[in-house]
Amino acid sequence: MSEIIDCPSPNHDDRKLPISMVVLHYTGMQDGPSAIERLTDAEAKVSSHYVVAEDGQVLRLVPEELRAWHAGKSHWRSVTDVNSASIGIEIVNPGHEWGYRPFPAAQMGAIVPLVADIVKRYDIAPANVVGHSDIAPARKQDPGELFDWEMLAKVGLALKRPRKNLADPHWTPGGFLLALERFGYDVVDGPAAVTAFQRRFRPETIDGIADGECRAILLSLLLDRENGISR
Repeated sequence: MSEIIDCPSPNHDDRKLPISMVVLHYTGMQDGPSAIERLTDAEAKVSSHYVVAEDGQVLRLVPEELRAWHAGKSHWRSVTDVNSASIGIEIVNPGHEWGYRPFPAAQMGAIVPLVADIVKRYDIAPANVVGHSDIAPARKQDPGELFDWEMLAKVGLALKRPRKNLADPHWTPGGFLLALERFGYDVVDGPAAVTAFQRRFRPETIDGIADGECRAILLSLLLDRENGISR
């Protein structure tokens, strides 16, 4: 990982919880400089701990011991003050509004060691390395279906998508939402929660419908968690 450049943001306050999560975002702005300008603008009242540029350069905006303002109203596995419990990483990408595109190899190559270092220092479980859409499904889509979660999963930094010997539990739509809530999602907006799950674990088809494949993937993830394979 290249040297991290400090680019301080005034937008932070004190943590109220120990660090147990990493939240990945895309910047969702037309270019990197515009995103950095906003994340360091006191009037914007948003920030993150790190920004990863498309060329792989990593910027540090907020010290890890402080609470950056990146998650907004969010929820994951009973945690509602996600800002206090997480390290936020903004990844430069125009997002769905400005021309969403794949994340360059140099950028992904910087994200992996950055996340690995954070996960190791705070003993963060792979299940707690999440996207903004996972923790705020009714509001957010990032980092989106083009983000290479598989790259993180292959080195143990995120949950792997189950692919073999999957059994459909034939849950009703309501049963799927109960299982999704058990896994960690906020399901107040059911279709949004299903869409967020698909964006993360079945990105090739994102339609908000919990079909047999979605049910089978979720069952496998829950069984792995109960069996101690994933935390």
